[in-house]
Amino acid sequence: MSGARQPGHRRPSVRVTARGNGARPIAVPWRTPPIHPRLRPGRWFGAGLAGLAVHYRGMPVDGSAVRAGDVVTEPQMKALLGLGRHPQADAIEAVVIAEEIGRGAKRKHAKRAASQASRLGAPFRIYNGASEYRKRCAVAFNDYNVGVGLSRYAPIPDERRAVIRTAVAREMFVERFARPPLDDRELSGWVARHSRQHTTAMAGFDWTFSPVKSVSTLWAVAPRAVSRLVEQAHHLAVADAMRYLEQHATYTRVGRNGVRQVEVDGLIAAQFDHRESRAGDPDLHTHVVCANRVRAADGQWRTLDGAVFYRAAVTASEIYNTRLEMHLERLLGVRFAERAGLDPGKRPIREIVGVDPALNEHWSQRDAAITARLGELTVAHQATYGREPLPVEMYQLVQRAILDTADPNRRPVLWPNNAPRGDAKPSRCSADRRRWRR
Repeated sequence: MSGARQPGHRRPSVRVTARGNGARPIAVPWRTPPIHPRLRPGRWFGAGLAGLAVHYRGMPVDGSAVRAGDVVTEPQMKALLGLGRHPQADAIEAVVIAEEIGRGAKRKHAKRAASQASRLGAPFRIYNGASEYRKRCAVAFNDYNVGVGLSRYAPIPDERRAVIRTAVAREMFVERFARPPLDDRELSGWVARHSRQHTTAMAGFDWTFSPVKSVSTLWAVAPRAVSRLVEQAHHLAVADAMRYLEQHATYTRVGRNGVRQVEVDGLIAAQFDHRESRAGDPDLHTHVVCANRVRAADGQWRTLDGAVFYRAAVTASEIYNTRLEMHLERLLGVRFAERAGLDPGKRPIREIVGVDPALNEHWSQRDAAITARLGELTVAHQATYGREPLPVEMYQLVQRAILDTADPNRRPVLWPNNAPRGDAKPSRCSADRRRWRR
């Protein structure tokens, strides 16, 4: 439901969240209009946007305001999520520098004043403290490169790095416990605990709201008027969930060690609608990227109370699901029922009555392909290195599974109601819609 973003990790937001899973070619500047008018740009959202209007020397700074519904640009994402600064930092700093130089200030002093004016609280802290295990791995990597006649800092293939990490881990485990690990799981657990950074600052949180498959299926194959109502219901449900988060889970902390929890203006968020999975299947969903910056009643910018924000994930998800059902029943008169054949011990999944389960399964091939490929890669990794993958290695395996199962020549399908366009595989999509509408 949610995920954290570290400072500087804005490229996933731009490439995947903002660009729509490849809907915009990576070589095309992000500020360029979309390749098709139905591939929508991101929009700003949140009650905290009102606090972004900047005043300098008692006068409002032109261009500093960011309003709900405004289009999100890449420089804004870079400033806010990459640097923890005002989304309009460039515009604000240009105005302040011109003002200060006009008053006779030196340029370095004008730049200092401009930097202060565009700050949203303290800059993100970048922590570089490494564990002893990380340090010894770094030494082992350097020794390996020197031993094969390369520069100490030359890149090492992932397979060789994994072998080196495993050898270092076994050596340190024996030093600590005076015995070898009992099995691969014990060694992997030890490595996972000692691989983590001591502290990591978070730039933001990514909430993803995705309906059950039958909703995306109905949205994709229904007439245009019905598809719009499905999308309207989805957006209303997202707004309901985000309203709950703003009213009941958005706080900051003040005082020594954050002893006191206080209320804030609201969230600063960018909302991105996606229309398909990476396999080209219809998959209506929305990403809401919330900046880890909020303004308290005293006017000071601080970070979110992340613990409260995380704990609200399950509740926000349930609100989205139940409100989506309510909005669809009100707008379209559809009914929902529990999906048959699921484990009775798990939470039931409710689908739209009347949408063929075979079509839902037909348009859910992406998850199945990734899961199967990930299983193959995990088994191969354990056979090669004699242990389970570390968290960082599992992340790499997931990314590899995603790439291995992706079609590099796929173009956006432009659900719903797609028509043949270029090389966007119109034959499959159009045929699917004709077949399942009969």
